[in-house]
Amino acid sequence: GTVSISGVYGGAADPMPMLQMFDKQLQLRMGQANVRAWTDTLMPLVEDPADPLGLDDLVTHRLPLEEAPAAYDMFQRKHDGCVKIVLDPARSAA
Repeated sequence: GTVSISGVYGGAADPMPMLQMFDKQLQLRMGQANVRAWTDTLMPLVEDPADPLGLDDLVTHRLPLEEAPAAYDMFQRKHDGCVKIVLDPARSAA
């Protein structure tokens, strides 16, 4: 099979079991996610209240910033149907 890795360079860490991958004859394909090149084009769409990209449909939870540790755990475990959490400082208790 082929393992594709895209994203932002993570440094010199070696988190993959290279010997097992070699034994399984995996192919690696990777490349930088050039996200900065698209920021100026995408941000107006993301910020548009009309939601032309349908991003609001992805948000399943809105929580105050103080609940970030629990929110990350909820997201990792996909608890309560969690798909995407928005952390909103305005929801924080004063």
